[in-house]
Amino acid sequence: MKAFMDDNFVLTNKTAETLYHKYVKDLPIIDYHCHLSPQEIYDNIQFENITKVWLYGDHYKWRAMRANGIEEQYVTGNASDYDKFLAWAKTVPQLIGNPLYHWTHLELKRYFGVEEPLNEHTAPAIWEKVNSLLNSGEWNVRDFIVKSGVEVICTTDDPTDSLEYHEKIKADTSFDVQVLPSYRPDKGLEINREGFLSWVEKLADVTGMTIDSYEAFQQALAQRIDFFHEIGGRVSDHALDEVMYEKATADEVNAIFAKALKDEKVTIEEEKKYKSFTLTFLGKEYHKRGWAMQYHMNAHRNNNARMFKELGPDTGFDSMNDTLVAGPLVKLLDSLDQADALPKTILYSLNPRDNVTIATLMGSFQGGGTPGKMQFGTAWWFNDTKLGMIKQMETLADIGVFSRFIGMLTDSRSFLSYTRHEYFRRIMCNLIGEWVENGEYPNDEETLREIVQNISYYNAKEYFNF
Repeated sequence: MKAFMDDNFVLTNKTAETLYHKYVKDLPIIDYHCHLSPQEIYDNIQFENITKVWLYGDHYKWRAMRANGIEEQYVTGNASDYDKFLAWAKTVPQLIGNPLYHWTHLELKRYFGVEEPLNEHTAPAIWEKVNSLLNSGEWNVRDFIVKSGVEVICTTDDPTDSLEYHEKIKADTSFDVQVLPSYRPDKGLEINREGFLSWVEKLADVTGMTIDSYEAFQQALAQRIDFFHEIGGRVSDHALDEVMYEKATADEVNAIFAKALKDEKVTIEEEKKYKSFTLTFLGKEYHKRGWAMQYHMNAHRNNNARMFKELGPDTGFDSMNDTLVAGPLVKLLDSLDQADALPKTILYSLNPRDNVTIATLMGSFQGGGTPGKMQFGTAWWFNDTKLGMIKQMETLADIGVFSRFIGMLTDSRSFLSYTRHEYFRRIMCNLIGEWVENGEYPNDEETLREIVQNISYYNAKEYFNF
């Protein structure tokens, strides 16, 4: 029997052990998609206790606690931080087979030297030990980043954001990690959603423009892309919970936008035309600047209306969607390709049913001399489990060119989540090691070294060219 989470955790064969320990363990991290706060990074905040760094804002943990029968006051309510930590400690032993169990103990072990499993009995001592370290001045926000070997962080930012903290970080010579913005214009796409007009007004304010037409709206969006580019941004992100495409003319979209400016609801067909035309426009703008474009598809958000009203979004009440992606996604990508303006693109679906669909359709748009121009994004959200990662990688290898994969990201709001890169790298090395030891690939250590190092780090470094 192997010891709990020993040096060869998840590594079940000798080839995997060699690949991980010798070649990828200490590579830097490029975290090209996350939800960290640039202000907290700039301020280098110190967390008072482990609950604040671990449980605040972590809807993965919140969902598990609710499923374990923990009352909401100990999840997002007004219970003390210590009682919330104890509630989490009570939940952790029940999470056998869940990546939260692994992540929890990787974070305790790597950052705080805690070797024993977290449970109700060990919780008080772990609380004291970790809090002492958090208050020592050696584990502020930047310490987690630097000691994890992070080289680049891409936050998620609205086009109307001032990016002031990105600029301040860039000017801070004492911190050499790149913290770059990602352009996420979702609020400008959701023409029928409450708040659309107020967002357009805010866009007008930050650009100093009068947005009284769709043409002016396009100019404002492009101006902000230029601003993000100046700060160092090289990637966009779009939450396409439902992928839609309907061919439209400029005149049609002008009329649809004018309707929205008068605070009138547009029809479903008009919404499809507006989104399709705007996404095509944005894709062309990204292509001009050499950016990468990300589509996060098929999430079903804010399912629980009562809890959404009480707690708001991103609180653990989301799930996988099951809308069809192939037809509209092909049309969207093809509209860009026909204009010779398809940017580097990363496709993620929250529904693993779409894995083979994505892996096959993206092959229709590869080329242009860019290795892995179209990427099947890493297992995301509900899929960044051990099994979910393996399924995503097996599908990509089965159909595409796995060695060009740009690898892992955290997609997290927690500064302790960098151990997810270790988790991914171990699983990836083990998968490749199994193929080698099964005689499905030669035991050519030099070629294997290149493959695992590229997937872990170098492919992303070349792909984004930050």
